[in-house]
Amino acid sequence: MPRAYYTYTLTILEKVSFDPQLFKKELEKAYQSFLPHEKRELKLWLNSFLIKHPELKKSLSNMSHFEGQDLLNAI
Repeated sequence: MPRAYYTYTLTILEKVSFDPQLFKKELEKAYQSFLPHEKRELKLWLNSFLIKHPELKKSLSNMSHFEGQDLLNAI
């Protein structure tokens, strides 16, 4: 997948971070469409992003399981 798509996806995630449900939905879409190495990068990005937004981390932790749940479990 082109690098521009990865960067665009991170921008979208940042913009929708005000709504945990929407953020989760976009995170799921990204996780499903990314290649394995992009998923690892997403995990690193998410870790640093959630440190800056602890309220979002708490909201995501309370949500139901999704395919990319290991992204949250590692944090």
